[in-house]
Amino acid sequence: MRLSLKSILLTVVIGTPALVAAAHEFWLAPPQYFVAVGQQIRLQTWVGEDFAGQRWAGKSNRITRFVHAGPAGMEDLTASATQADTLQTALTFTQPGMHVVALATNDAYLEQTAEQFNTYLKEEGLDNVLVLRQQRTELNKSAREAYQRCAKTLVQAGKINSRDTARAYARPMGLPLELVPEQNPYLLRPGAVLTVRVVQDGKPISGALVQVWQHPPGQKTKISRLYSNLSGRILLRLSTPGSYLLSTVRMTATTDRTRADWHSTWASLTFGTASPTGY
Repeated sequence: MRLSLKSILLTVVIGTPALVAAAHEFWLAPPQYFVAVGQQIRLQTWVGEDFAGQRWAGKSNRITRFVHAGPAGMEDLTASATQADTLQTALTFTQPGMHVVALATNDAYLEQTAEQFNTYLKEEGLDNVLVLRQQRTELNKSAREAYQRCAKTLVQAGKINSRDTARAYARPMGLPLELVPEQNPYLLRPGAVLTVRVVQDGKPISGALVQVWQHPPGQKTKISRLYSNLSGRILLRLSTPGSYLLSTVRMTATTDRTRADWHSTWASLTFGTASPTGY
């Protein structure tokens, strides 16, 4: 008997642990989102869940792209950032305005039990992969996954200026998968709506789940789940002050199953709310 998607998801949820052991969210976190012009900061890479986790232990040889875009244009820092074993992420923001820093990694590999993998697919909105596993009669089989990660963060140097025409925040950074805001979130008032595009290999992706973590100062993290429309956009209301983490993932079946059955690409975007005083 052929199972419907609803039946597949019900089977996955019942009797299965609520959380998968592996932590998947990966993001760039500056010590502060607002800096003085000329200030140097060291970005940190984090991995975990619910906008909390631990420092990423990956070496610099995992990085395939490390770029910085600002009012003066884009610079590729990959070679200088990966000269040593430890990723070098110290940046000096010499020009006032919005700056974007982005990185991408090569593949790492993970194997999960059938229950873990099916639950993970459900939690991440990858229902199409669940259906394909059902069609392949693989719902009860373990899965090997190759995954790469992409992360971006927005840093404001100096006072916010509505006449900043460089629009670095809206510039695609050449990542395999990325979240591209269409407005400067630091110019938006509380309660305003931010439009963000989900872009894979330069093309908008519809139906992608984007998970949003909002961390107001001194409060618990709030989580929401949004799906991109036909043009690849989500509409995010900036309802609370604090830090924001957006994350999405895309997964496909591998053509060569020697090392992995599935390949996933993760993307994240972090930013904060406007500084009350600025610089």
